[in-house]
Amino acid sequence: MNAPESEEPLLRRAVCPGSFDPITNGHLDIIARASRLYDQVYVAVMINKSKQGLFAVDERIALIEEVTAGFGNVVVESFHGLLVDFCKQRDIPAIVKGLRAVSDFDYELQMAQMNNGLSGVETLFVPTNPTYSFLSSSLVKEVAQWGGDVSHLVPEPVLTALRAKLDRS
Repeated sequence: MNAPESEEPLLRRAVCPGSFDPITNGHLDIIARASRLYDQVYVAVMINKSKQGLFAVDERIALIEEVTAGFGNVVVESFHGLLVDFCKQRDIPAIVKGLRAVSDFDYELQMAQMNNGLSGVETLFVPTNPTYSFLSSSLVKEVAQWGGDVSHLVPEPVLTALRAKLDRS
């Protein structure tokens, strides 16, 4: 039976969670790929009050919004608590996670099984582009703090913000 025409079409939604401190080209690649597969992609910026990030959550959100603006279907929000609750509140049935190595899979599989058991939310694993298989926000920050060139690892607005942040430190 067809749905009445007055109803809005069902949007296929997914979430890409992370701390994104800062967002890297590896993160951006996974978000871009998810944005081609789903009608709406949420980027959920995790708030961890026990960890002091280099960038404040609001700064991370602004940077992610800037570098994903061209996708047209990405919504960036912060969250604190369980990711499955974030998903339930927004009717998101799928989590998209990038995997760099087998070691990522071991941890992420447990998390995926827990999330599915708690709420029925599915997790889709996307293999990272080999160009970014070594990349992490922590490595970017460490290299940048020691004056190394990270221009090929982060989008231009992030590079500018990173340089400004580290010049003040």
